[in-house]
This record gives sequence, structure tokens and C-alpha cells, in this order.
Amino acid sequence: MAKITYIEHNGTRHEVDVATGLTVMEGARDNNIPGIEADCGGACACSTCHVYVDKAWTQKLPPMDAMEEDMLDFAYEPDPERSRLTCQLKVSDDLDGLVVQMPEKQI
Repeated sequence: MAKITYIEHNGTRHEVDVATGLTVMEGARDNNIPGIEADCGGACACSTCHVYVDKAWTQKLPPMDAMEEDMLDFAYEPDPERSRLTCQLKVSDDLDGLVVQMPEKQI
């Protein structure tokens, strides 16, 4: 179990416990957190689960693969250093304390 903080674009914070083995996207979906649409259901076939990872966490996450990198090209205002797709971030104890911020919109 990891405690993850999701911050909406307007600054509203949601701190939730997400079970190990789920993705950060599933944690948002299961806790009804607005701002992550996840249109493809986690198949890395869209960019509607895009977030900006807190700078303190960017180097702690596993590197993204080529498919995630390609999908981020379709995200709204991607940040080359902080953007990630939450469907590609598997929750483990190592992610306890992760903070992510949603963009203004998902496309």
C-alpha cells in the first residue's frame, strides 16, 4: 500500500492509499479523483491519464519505455522532465508519498 497525493489543476489535493500492484491511474479511478480520464483503460493507447510528477520524484520512478514516450507527444502541454502517464506507473511500497499534479485538461 502506498499513499499517493493527486493534485487537481485548481490545487485541490486528494491523498489516498493505493494498493500495491495497481497503477497510479487505477488508484485515481478507484477513488473518483477528477482530472484523470483514462479513456483507454490503462492500455497506454491515449494520453488522458497524463500527470506532472513532483520534482522530488522524477528520478525515483522507473524510466519510461518508448510507447509511453510516444503517447506523451499527444498529451496537453507535456513537460519533458515531469510528465508521465499514470497507467504506466505500477504502485509499490517504493511509491509511498508520491505526489502528482494533473494538467489543466486531458486530450
